Amino acid sequence: MPGTRSLLRLASVAGTAMLAGALLVAVNDANGSVAVTPAPPVPSTSGTPNTSPFPPTPPTNLRATAVTSTSVTLSWTASSRGCCAVTGYDITSMPAFNDYGRVIAVGDVTTATVTTDIRPGQQYTFQVSAHDGLGHRSGGSNTVVVVTPVTDTGPDTVPPAAPTGLRADPTSGPSTTLTWSPSTDNVAVTGYNVYRFDGVFISTLLATVPGTTYTAAVVSPHDQFYVRARDAAGNVSIASNTVVVTGGTGGPGSPSASSPPALSCRATFTYTSVWASGFVADVTVTNTGTTPISDWVITFTFPGDQRVTQAWNATSSQTGAAVTLTHASWNRVIPPGGSVTVGMYGTRTAPPTPPPTVFVNGVPCTA
Repeated sequence: MPGTRSLLRLASVAGTAMLAGALLVAVNDANGSVAVTPAPPVPSTSGTPNTSPFPPTPPTNLRATAVTSTSVTLSWTASSRGCCAVTGYDITSMPAFNDYGRVIAVGDVTTATVTTDIRPGQQYTFQVSAHDGLGHRSGGSNTVVVVTPVTDTGPDTVPPAAPTGLRADPTSGPSTTLTWSPSTDNVAVTGYNVYRFDGVFISTLLATVPGTTYTAAVVSPHDQFYVRARDAAGNVSIASNTVVVTGGTGGPGSPSASSPPALSCRATFTYTSVWASGFVADVTVTNTGTTPISDWVITFTFPGDQRVTQAWNATSSQTGAAVTLTHASWNRVIPPGGSVTVGMYGTRTAPPTPPPTVFVNGVPCTA
């Protein structure tokens, strides 16, 4: 029935240009919780059809054109076809400071209104990717971050601006003093919510303070903190930057501290498409340990002359044959048993041989 949705724990996201990391993903079709506006038709081209394996180009100029307490309307510039006509788009909706998201499938459109799991006073990050009829997927668009108002009626429906310049002093020890620059609001900022984040999905409101400083206890080896401004109507801002403070209870410097479990991972590198001068490939890393892998960086060395020219679900760089893939903002944590998949395509003349070893944060993964 329309509106039906499923929520799944992500084991891997293969070849998807939008969503990676250990996420819980649900998919809604265009007949459910989104309203769509048809995109302009793509002009046809004459001649022999292009059967190359290239995916569509990423959508561009993603923006939020309307935000209510329970909906976000997005618009973007359509992708250009690769080998085949674009048949639809996937919208990724990620609540802030959480480990799950939603992928909402829509048709060949350039506007959609997302309502699924949109709640008042919450922050979301959106990104869009295109796909064609053969399953090729583009890289991701730019990201858009919004915060919903707590109400759509009343004298104030505009959230404050985000606090900036959050910093912690000291950055190690049993306590730290947080300071930040003040926010602005269309009416007035009445205070700031200070949160502790566990790095995966639990945020704890520590206090609401009238000023721009707060002294917090550090209770874990790696506490993260962030701040949101609030106004008299209860609207809250987009979150500030986060800061990390080490050395809490059981952390470094404590007599009872013990070394954290060693990082443990499994990696697979797969060429999903190969042609005379190029390739499309996926590398999937699974956390086989007992603790989350945070701020992951994947590295490997090609055995030939392969060059990565585009990557999705991570940013890429390459020096010689050595490739570095760095997490995106929405998939920086891989929980135990979870996985992250990074897609890439590039050029080559050498045989499509996978790299012999894939490393995560400098630790070799098993194959």
